[in-house]
Amino acid sequence: MSMLAVFIGRLFIALIFIISGINKLINISDTDAMIVAAGLPGGLAIPTGLFELIAGVCIALGIATRIMAILLAGFVLATILFFHREFTDPMQAMAAMKNLAIAGGLLCLFGYGHTRWSYDALRARRRDELAAHQAQQHAADAELRAARAEGRAEAVATPPIVRKRPFWRR
Repeated sequence: MSMLAVFIGRLFIALIFIISGINKLINISDTDAMIVAAGLPGGLAIPTGLFELIAGVCIALGIATRIMAILLAGFVLATILFFHREFTDPMQAMAAMKNLAIAGGLLCLFGYGHTRWSYDALRARRRDELAAHQAQQHAADAELRAARAEGRAEAVATPPIVRKRPFWRR
């Protein structure tokens, strides 16, 4: 049940960045004006929107989850410094606290890394299965070489390769 919660939480966090990135790319001039008003150089609207969109999609699919989570956490913390630094204004203080909570969620996601139902987990599982298969093959080859050295190669047969069921049928 906890893995289901992590999966749903990962999707919710990703949704924030996907929608924000799309909005920034749709309203490029407004986004650029907001960035310039914060004292940052102009022309950052498209890279910012693309970063949010791509990183959000990567987190939703579980691709490079840990690196994207840490990059987005840094990005969100930087937005507090540049856009929500007026803590005397209740709206700005609330926006800063919201971003702090999002950064906390992203750091938790970084800590959990690749969980079930992600591309990262699928890739790790395949890598582990390949390593186990290679280790089994090396052991069989070593046993066969030892038997040949002793002159009893016909007594040793290569063990059959046992295949596991695909992960979606477990």
